[in-house]
Amino acid sequence: MKELILLRHAKSDWAAPFTDDADRPLNPRGREAAEVMGRVLTLAGRAPDLVLSSPAKRARDTADLAAAAGGWAAPIVVDPHLSPGSPAAVIAAVRARAGSAGRLLVVGHEPAWSQAVAVLLGGGRVRMATGAAACLGVEAWETLAPGACTLLWMLSPRLFTDGRFPLS
Repeated sequence: MKELILLRHAKSDWAAPFTDDADRPLNPRGREAAEVMGRVLTLAGRAPDLVLSSPAKRARDTADLAAAAGGWAAPIVVDPHLSPGSPAAVIAAVRARAGSAGRLLVVGHEPAWSQAVAVLLGGGRVRMATGAAACLGVEAWETLAPGACTLLWMLSPRLFTDGRFPLS
């Protein structure tokens, strides 16, 4: 079974200077959350083989910080179709780029990420908080389609940033 991890970019900084929404950076809490999620995935034995990211700065930075904190060897590929994204864009990007990866992490935006999880599971309501990750199981990348996945787990960085769960 293949694992598709959809990671919503971490908390962005609306007060930072930026001229285009695509250039909006992460705030300090978002940077911490991205690093925490990278460490959590590694400690859980769920580091990705490949990372796809939206080209928006906040998504790219989330991917880069998570990868560095988790010590991932996975390449990070920027896919312009993931911003703002849609369930169809996620499916197309995964099918086009996953190759032989067993575990693929895709970083992007709301509302597309909640919608993508719901569509891939075959319905329901999902709310992806900033920095949250949802892991979906699918038999093969070429079978990725609406309703083809099983929810394996979903985590929010808030579970790990209150000091009760040491990550080192």
